[in-house]
Amino acid sequence: MKLIRCGEPGKEKPGVLRNDGTRVDVSQFVPDYDERFFAEDGLHALRQWLDRNESTAPRVSSSMRLGPPICRPSKIICIGLNYRDHATESGAEVPREPVLFMKATTSLVGPNDPVMIPKSAEKLDWEVELAVVVGKKAAYVAKERALEFVAGYALHNDYSERSFQLERGGQWVKGKSADTFAPIGPFLATRDEVPEPDRLGMWLKVNNEFRQNSNTANMIFDVPTIVSYVSEFMTLLPGDVISTGTPAGVGLGMHPPQYLKPGDVVDLGMARLGESQQKVVAWKSFHIEEQTK
Repeated sequence: MKLIRCGEPGKEKPGVLRNDGTRVDVSQFVPDYDERFFAEDGLHALRQWLDRNESTAPRVSSSMRLGPPICRPSKIICIGLNYRDHATESGAEVPREPVLFMKATTSLVGPNDPVMIPKSAEKLDWEVELAVVVGKKAAYVAKERALEFVAGYALHNDYSERSFQLERGGQWVKGKSADTFAPIGPFLATRDEVPEPDRLGMWLKVNNEFRQNSNTANMIFDVPTIVSYVSEFMTLLPGDVISTGTPAGVGLGMHPPQYLKPGDVVDLGMARLGESQQKVVAWKSFHIEEQTK
């Protein structure tokens, strides 16, 4: 299944994207794709409900906004420097163990929502990544069983403000957590839809020019390793997101570095996980627009 959420920010309703592109409203069966939904084996129950009701369930217009495919999770964990070429372009040592940092859950937005340059920011960067969504509570999970704890996968652009990240005390979370910095989607593909998460082509363009073009096969630490490793240090709850790192091609690694400015358009995609697009807007313009709604 491909899970989607449609509607205005804060008012999204859960749905399912069919293979023919039509959207099915499932809100009469499940209130939202949240921790409770995944914890109570909601995916299995939803499949059974669709078997009985898909033909008569309401359809959702393709023009309706797509929100993030999951409700705000308890946490977003990110893996840093998980591609050798990205570590090299960043001037960092290739890690011997996964590098972990957090991203504020308030950064979560829909896949095609605008990305806002934060106030006093000047080095907004892009990072196409594979996001893993946790399906059930996980602690001290063996690598061999790790995929059993995965609900599915989604496309994620891990936006980063490099001046906050690298020049304001050396804490990555500062540069990763601004509002709009975690557009996820267009959908969450359940595990059966992505049988080989470590073999997915991925790409990103800025103003229609390729900046990143790689494959998850180039990750240093694969999905089972990451899920198992993270579960050693914190309990993963259903609906939590783990973003698995980005390949080379970010603005920081260019010579000279190049960063996003208002009006730029970022397109990205991944095999089996669809495509998304974000337009870059200035902080002031973004807040004026929000106040006039």
